Amino acid sequence: MTEGFLSSLPPTLRGWLLGFAHDTAFPGDIRLFEEGSAADRFWLVRTGLIALDVHIPGRGAIVVETIGDGELLGWSWLFEPYQWHLGALTRTAVQAYEFDAPQVRAAMDEDPAAGLALFRAIGDQVIGRRLRSARTRLLDLYGPDTSRAYESGPAR
Repeated sequence: MTEGFLSSLPPTLRGWLLGFAHDTAFPGDIRLFEEGSAADRFWLVRTGLIALDVHIPGRGAIVVETIGDGELLGWSWLFEPYQWHLGALTRTAVQAYEFDAPQVRAAMDEDPAAGLALFRAIGDQVIGRRLRSARTRLLDLYGPDTSRAYESGPAR
């Protein structure tokens, strides 16, 4: 993997994190986790696509983002009560590194410098990017329709 979250880490932190990884694979159309369930693991996607969704009463699961090669799946494991805020469904076959979240949290506590560096990387590369993306989607959906701003003529 030459791009994405893993490549954004300094080599020592990358090696430290990969020390907790094991390879895993999933076929397409597999539910990895449900909104509200225990966030006890996370993944670094090597190949494939995963849809993140939210359950809307009366409408079912609505996809809010799709992640793929090089991206980190999951950050709810970092924050109590360690429950997923979204659901995840594989869209294609997926190959990934899987991490045991309690093990990584314990290692972050044991090595505060590595823990802080990982936390900052997740904050910047994952949480920050997803929040910016969500903001853009919300503006697209609910922002002012500037194409009709001048239909009724100039303001008086």
